[in-house]
Amino acid sequence: MEKKSYITFHDALKGQAPKAFATMVKPMGSACNLNCTYCYYLDKAPTIYHDHQPLMPPYVLEEYIKQYIEANEVPEVTFVWHGGEPLMAGIEYYRKAMELQRKYAGGKAILNSLQTNGIMMNADWCRFFHSNRFLIGLSIDGPRDIHDAYRVNKAGRPSFDKAMAAVSLMRQHGVEYNTLSVVTNMSEGRETEVYRFLKSIGSRFMQFLPVVEHVMPHSANGRPVIARPGTEGSVMAPWSVSALGYGKFMTDIFDEWVISDVGEYFVQAFDMTLAQWAGVKPGLCIYSETCGDALVVEHKSDVFSCDHFVYPEFRLGNIMSDNLADLYRSPEQFRFGVNKRNTLPRYCMRCKYY
Repeated sequence: MEKKSYITFHDALKGQAPKAFATMVKPMGSACNLNCTYCYYLDKAPTIYHDHQPLMPPYVLEEYIKQYIEANEVPEVTFVWHGGEPLMAGIEYYRKAMELQRKYAGGKAILNSLQTNGIMMNADWCRFFHSNRFLIGLSIDGPRDIHDAYRVNKAGRPSFDKAMAAVSLMRQHGVEYNTLSVVTNMSEGRETEVYRFLKSIGSRFMQFLPVVEHVMPHSANGRPVIARPGTEGSVMAPWSVSALGYGKFMTDIFDEWVISDVGEYFVQAFDMTLAQWAGVKPGLCIYSETCGDALVVEHKSDVFSCDHFVYPEFRLGNIMSDNLADLYRSPEQFRFGVNKRNTLPRYCMRCKYY
């Protein structure tokens, strides 16, 4: 089999070897130029940051890059830039990051991937991404009405046209890109329509992320308050996809993919599931018995156990005072990882598929 020449987001986020681990770095924290209804990260600012410092300082950026490269004892190290909206840091910020990566590479190959909503994409960004061989993950939920239902800006205006403009620019400049699509109640019953749409915009590697969230019955700053798991008084968010709806969404896409598109188009969930059946260790946490191989480095230099657990009790430390590799190998992170298995509800443990 020909060795693949691309790196997908699940490749980027997995520990590449026993002596490697992954990080997701958020140079802008939760700052974003959109106000997506279902975003679980926008509400982090008052509880985690406590100030208005929106950008990871240069000295923190350098320390992070240095430590992350040194900590991964493998020939190839992948940086995953996330947000919020990481392009808000500005192109010169990433030029500096590339300089620092070259400074500390030590003979290792460095790869970069970045997740964006595409709003700020322009020709300069595309030339930069192409020349530095970035893999871009574009957040786009499907056709216009599905995408614009929840992906809006601060004024409530839709973002579909700008996302599509980003697609055109990336194709024009030869930028490699994947897509990440949030599956909501709007997606139910339109499975193949979404899949064919993503194919039509040139996405050969697709990630579908089901949104199942709880909200409080009140709002803050005009936004629904997305509740932490288990919060008393919370109710299911109206944009959540139903269990049956998500199941049908994926199986209908699979039925079309397996007949027509195997080897041409790649869906993360299918890749991971088929790999497991073949006896390959899953490269994505949700398919693994335990987790904890992908830390989050926030713009203020704090390190957390997981992107979905950026809460005070899951703060592992700070890269300006702690060693990143030590935080990854800490008892706290080990406990976090095995709790995925050890704290499952009884009804999950009794499931015949467990």
